[in-house]
Amino acid sequence: MRTMKALLGALALVLVGPLFLSDAVAQQQPTAAKDKVLRGDAKCTTCHDENWPKPILSIGQTKHGVMGDSRTPTCTSCHGDSESHMANPGAAKPDRTFTKHSETPVDARNEACISCHRGTARTHWDGSPHQVNQVACSDCHQIHSPVDKVREKKTQAEVCFTCHREQRADTMKISHHPIREGKVVCSDCHNPHGSPGPSMVKKNTINETCWTCHADKRGPFLWEHQPVVESCTNCHTPHGSSLTPLLTSRAPWLCQSCHDGQHSSEVAIGPNAAGFQGGLRSTLNPSTSAVGRACLNCHSVIHGSNSPNGGYFQR
Repeated sequence: MRTMKALLGALALVLVGPLFLSDAVAQQQPTAAKDKVLRGDAKCTTCHDENWPKPILSIGQTKHGVMGDSRTPTCTSCHGDSESHMANPGAAKPDRTFTKHSETPVDARNEACISCHRGTARTHWDGSPHQVNQVACSDCHQIHSPVDKVREKKTQAEVCFTCHREQRADTMKISHHPIREGKVVCSDCHNPHGSPGPSMVKKNTINETCWTCHADKRGPFLWEHQPVVESCTNCHTPHGSSLTPLLTSRAPWLCQSCHDGQHSSEVAIGPNAAGFQGGLRSTLNPSTSAVGRACLNCHSVIHGSNSPNGGYFQR
């Protein structure tokens, strides 16, 4: 009888024991996760409260402060364990700092961010102009602030213009994209984290980027204007110009940068209508002057034409 009871007891231990063990493990997991948060944050917020040296705790209002998400980093995830700083806060700095004049190398600062923010829009970060020129993520982004200016449409351009001052001046010209009006922002055309296209445009080419808004210039056209096919910037400057609409030069001089010969019209009134390209005045026939006459008066569909009249881009 005793042998039977011993066997039943051993069987019960075998069957029920793992259940108790799994319950114990399950109870320990939330505690371990909580301890991780405390080790990463609480030891920092003991000193770094809302009043010193700047509102550190406002990070709780950002995505980096969502404690219900297991992917949320802690202070030590970004700044390192910083044991020497904790032992002597006045003399030693954290392992990684992200201030403008930080002693931490830019690559080390960026690696702290890229360790989580990889892929998608940041696929082409390595080798991009910003990465090559040692631009740190924290130079543009405000991590502890609930409002990141570079991610807000109204304030993004001001962040970019701190470095890109020439483009800032262009946006003040009479003909410009509505950047300062808040309707267009830099990231509508550019990917600051890198791109396979030139000038970090979001698409593979400049034309593809422009066509996202200017779809009427995309075609397809039976008669294509070669400079337009190559790049919109052959004639337009995207950030701003003193000539409308965003032209690099005024017609007819813009057209004459390619068409430098005599007007090709074969009709009798050809010379009288357009004269010599280049704005030259003929000594034999003064009426052939092209000064003050724009090519677009006649060639109005300059981006491309489907007209059966041929490739003269006339209406």
